[in-house]
Amino acid sequence: MLIRLLRTRLRPYAGPLAAVVVLQLIGTMASLYLPSLNADIIDQGIALGDTGYILTTGGWMLLISAIQIACSIFAVYLGARIAMGFGRDVRSAIFHRVLSFSTREVARFGAPSLITRNTNDVQQVQMLVLMTCTMLVAAPIMCIGGVIMALREDIGLSWLMLVSVPVLALAIGAIIRRMVPQFRLMQTRIDTVNRVLREQITGIRVVRAFVREPYETERFATANQELTATALRTGRLMALIFPVVMLVLNLSSVAVLWFGAARIEADEIQVGALTAFLSYLMQILMSVMMATFMMMMVPRAAVSSERIVEVLDTESSVAPPTQPVTEVRSRGDLELRNVLFQYPGAAAPVLRDISFHAEAGKTTAIIGSTGAGKTTLLSLVPRLFDTTAGSVLVDGVDVRELDPDVLWSRIGLVPQRPYLFSGTVASNLRYGNPDATDEELWAALEVAQARDFVEAMPEGLDAPIAQGGTNVSGGQRQRLAIARALVRKPEIYLFDDSFSALDLGTDARLRAALRPIVADAAVVIVAQRVSTIADADQIIVLENGSVVGRGRHEELIDNCPTYAEIVASQLTTAAMA
Repeated sequence: MLIRLLRTRLRPYAGPLAAVVVLQLIGTMASLYLPSLNADIIDQGIALGDTGYILTTGGWMLLISAIQIACSIFAVYLGARIAMGFGRDVRSAIFHRVLSFSTREVARFGAPSLITRNTNDVQQVQMLVLMTCTMLVAAPIMCIGGVIMALREDIGLSWLMLVSVPVLALAIGAIIRRMVPQFRLMQTRIDTVNRVLREQITGIRVVRAFVREPYETERFATANQELTATALRTGRLMALIFPVVMLVLNLSSVAVLWFGAARIEADEIQVGALTAFLSYLMQILMSVMMATFMMMMVPRAAVSSERIVEVLDTESSVAPPTQPVTEVRSRGDLELRNVLFQYPGAAAPVLRDISFHAEAGKTTAIIGSTGAGKTTLLSLVPRLFDTTAGSVLVDGVDVRELDPDVLWSRIGLVPQRPYLFSGTVASNLRYGNPDATDEELWAALEVAQARDFVEAMPEGLDAPIAQGGTNVSGGQRQRLAIARALVRKPEIYLFDDSFSALDLGTDARLRAALRPIVADAAVVIVAQRVSTIADADQIIVLENGSVVGRGRHEELIDNCPTYAEIVASQLTTAAMA
């Protein structure tokens, strides 16, 4: 998965990558040439007392060093730009893929995991790209070049390389092999910490209301401790690498000096050549260390790439049409024909043989007990889910054949749990229509019975809204969500239990103000309160996913026992109150 991800996403950077390889090649060759010049200074300059030779060769060393430094700087600069561009592109690809997901795919991955994959996992692969451009490209060049240059200085000591290099590679390889499963586990532990923390922040009011702070503290401590333990195990293994590397380097240096001294005494090698050989051996071992260090990053990046590719390869269960319909008559007509819906792996369908017609200019209400399938039914219209069987038609066209933008432009949805984005009142309302004027926003707020509290805010339309709308009450959040849908001015309004947080007086005023605004649109209301839907043109009664009643309020009281029971229970509750 890692190779596939890198090959796909780094293709646009082929030119800069080639430049990095060329710069690293020149810089590494310059670095390899310096010990040879240093050996010449020792053997032909210092040993013979030739000051001119020392100065001339030293000048060449300075020039070559400058070339090496310049190449290294530009290589690192290009490598950083490539890595940052790669990270940006992958994050963007994940973001756009997640936006195409249906509710089913989002629930499958979970929001905390998707956030981790788009941040921490991308960062791991991005760091690998950066280190590859700055270190891994140079490592094989330095290793191969170092071997050639070392053999050029003295073949008699070459057997030391045959011992030192494999020992270093095997020792670090053994450590890295034990680190791979720990890296895989660490990403899962990060997901868990993110999930627990997200739940606790989102549900802080519930935690406090039920005095569950000690339990939640213990739950977070457990997740945190598991992540810490995994990180410590990984850290201990990483801590072994540097001592092992230094041990092999120092032992190799001692061996070179020990055996090299005998060869100098036998006049088989000069002092400068021995110094150069030692430098080349160090460079070879350092290149091996860099390569093995990169191999240490590869397992974690490989795990992260698997998680990234899993998201990128996941197709939405709500697939866009291959030949979408882009033009339909603007009537605001909604029809469900023999709709059946079943969640994957569920024992029974949630909805069975649902059929009804919501015409423009009329209000259709859906009522039923908790778990009857009301919200699921409403979710089929904007294609948050696709039907298992049957069809949903908007303006006479199956929603699976409509262009998604055309479909959503005709729908104004107020979800059961209204969500506001961080920003201002105006920015949230303009989600419905980015070009809406302030006058249109105030008009929508007036209808939604939200104008009074927005005007009471010092900043008015520019009043700040926290993420999720946590700085306003539940009723205010619902009214702002209703206003957002009104600003859109769609042909079909979908209200999913959108009046539940309103008192009866506000509910009545809002519905009265709403009638002239939605007079030419199809309105579908999911509600729990009978008073909210009593004046609807038709009421659909759901029970266990099936339609058990259909008609107006008065007809259903006489003909539908389920509806009559709901009405009786609410009247009893009201009388007791």
